[in-house]
Amino acid sequence: MKTIRFLLLFALFPYYINAQSFVPDNILYGVAYYHEYMPSERLDKDVKMMKEAGISVVRIGESTWSLYEPREGEFEFAWLDRIIDKFHEAGIKVILGTPTYSIPAWLWHKHPEVLIDFKNGAKAKYGIRQNMDITNPTYLFYSERIIRKMMEHFTSHPGIIGYQVDNETTSRGVNNYDFQVSFVNYLKKKYKTPQNLNKIWGLNYWGMTIDSWEEVPPRDGVTNTGYKLDWARFNRIAVADFLKWQSGIVQEYKRKDQFITHCFMPSVQDVDQLESAAKMDVMGVNIYHDVQDKLTGNEIAFSGDYFRSVKNTNYLVTETNAQTIGWNSSIQFPPYPGQLRQNVFAHIGSGANMVEYWHWSSLHYGQETYWKGVLSHDLEPNRAYGEVTETAHDLKRFGKKLVNLKKENEVAILFSHDSNDGLNFMPFNGSGSAWTDSDGSAYRNQLVAQFHRVLYQNNVGVDFVFSERPNFDKYKLLIIPSLYIASDELLKKINTYIKNGGHVIMQFKSGFCDENSMVRPMLAPGPLREACGFYYQEFSNFKELSLKDNPFGVENNVNLAKDWMEFIIPETAKPLAFYDNPFFSKYPAVTINNFGKGTLLYQGSIFSDEIQTKIIKQELTRAGIESPDFNLSWPIIVKSGTNDYGNKVHFYYNYSSEDKELKYPHESGKELVSEKSVAKGEIIKILPWNVLIIEEK
Repeated sequence: MKTIRFLLLFALFPYYINAQSFVPDNILYGVAYYHEYMPSERLDKDVKMMKEAGISVVRIGESTWSLYEPREGEFEFAWLDRIIDKFHEAGIKVILGTPTYSIPAWLWHKHPEVLIDFKNGAKAKYGIRQNMDITNPTYLFYSERIIRKMMEHFTSHPGIIGYQVDNETTSRGVNNYDFQVSFVNYLKKKYKTPQNLNKIWGLNYWGMTIDSWEEVPPRDGVTNTGYKLDWARFNRIAVADFLKWQSGIVQEYKRKDQFITHCFMPSVQDVDQLESAAKMDVMGVNIYHDVQDKLTGNEIAFSGDYFRSVKNTNYLVTETNAQTIGWNSSIQFPPYPGQLRQNVFAHIGSGANMVEYWHWSSLHYGQETYWKGVLSHDLEPNRAYGEVTETAHDLKRFGKKLVNLKKENEVAILFSHDSNDGLNFMPFNGSGSAWTDSDGSAYRNQLVAQFHRVLYQNNVGVDFVFSERPNFDKYKLLIIPSLYIASDELLKKINTYIKNGGHVIMQFKSGFCDENSMVRPMLAPGPLREACGFYYQEFSNFKELSLKDNPFGVENNVNLAKDWMEFIIPETAKPLAFYDNPFFSKYPAVTINNFGKGTLLYQGSIFSDEIQTKIIKQELTRAGIESPDFNLSWPIIVKSGTNDYGNKVHFYYNYSSEDKELKYPHESGKELVSEKSVAKGEIIKILPWNVLIIEEK
């Protein structure tokens, strides 16, 4: 028996992982699978259809606490053993989830205190997932017990390659009394005395000073920005502690050939991804997006660039669109032919080592009845199944040339959770939140989103760097969306980067507040003044203004600034643009300043995508960043990387319903789908909603 088990483990050797890494030998392509949701017995048929399609991995078990433990203290795992065994026999690998994001009915009934108390007295009810306080000791006790029981039972199964801890975790708006007590304990540890807290938060304002820790008010009704900032930080800490706690338990049991991950959401503001993933081996993300004519690939690229940057390595797509999505039937838009396949290669082109659909088959009941899987409600082969099959067979044929794709980008965006929170507390525009993109998406900050969108649509590869880990020295161009909240240490690091030859595009409000959300009592932009080459004392909201004399040469209807301006007074900075307005015209809208060996271009307002494109292209040239793909732009998107064989791979996507042609600008190679040779300078055609993948010789 030991010999058999050793051989089974040896068969998994290509999936061996070192700490903080997961290196498969081919792209994993699969689905989430819930046999327990099926209206009839069809496990054998599902496994057979998956094997015929070429599915290589399934994710199971994250919603099954009530089946693992149908009554308190009674554990049943045999039903899932059978499912895992079937997949293993078929050569389909399994990722097993801990089931803690959906509690069983007996738990809430016995311990209603585990449910969330929201702000302003609202309370969570039972009947939906993710309704519990993840810091509640009772919830944690039962969670630990079920995780340990599950791991003790399943960890030795050779078919399981990894574990997903919890599911789409956030703090979920928790405002329970115990959470408030923990928050006060966090403040005690951080600020030591109430007097320090009074000073740093500025509680003399409105006479809100406290004399003891018991006087710290609950979050409801609080207006103090320092309190709000620390509350947001503590929420992120709570999530990170919870995920590290779960990861630590799983780590006690898992084999060396198994990994730990979590399916994060792309709405990245709620979670400190770096800290939350500290004990995970690989990042996972659930990416949903528009399809049909609204398919852009923006969300795929943004999520991929962000989550690839957290651990500076490849990541997993743990969920994405199969057919239609939505919690009702009002937004049912199935993808056009080719879009499912194109999306898979869009994920891979951003560095994904796995693409997995939610889910295999559509549900016949419940809230997500219309969040369809690969199979529709009839459970028969269909158009989506056919496209998945085609894609899976392509990946089996040449996926080894795409897995572990390495990207060496020269541009980075600095992302700051604190700045985004600070802008939310003191929004600068009429939307009331810096987290609403122009298209209504809440995936990302509108300022970060614009920079990323313009880079993506002009085929500029980009990474993210983080204010918690500001390692940006390897980049030639650093883009800094409004860095509203930042420590002196972070600003000093930016100054040093520029002095040493780095190039920066910086946006308004940067350097305005310190790390405690206190406005610096000095001429703005504070410690950045010398690097920026100007100062300002006033600022103004406005709706929309043109730039004088159209300095960036765009169409008149997009020669626009909006929402915010600073009354910039140059010292060493050179103005590049002014507002076309009798009063505001003396204040530059854009400046450039030489500082040491580098430059800082400052944007005092929000500009149209067209202006932003001109500015970014100008600064790419200044930084010496070049690529022949910069000559191409939306709807032709290009992604590149280096594969395990040391060869460069170029993905050319056509996000339109028309044929597109281009002159292939790289070294000669082979198009992997058609296996046809492609010469440098050759005119190549991309069909609608399609992709060409060219590996250089």
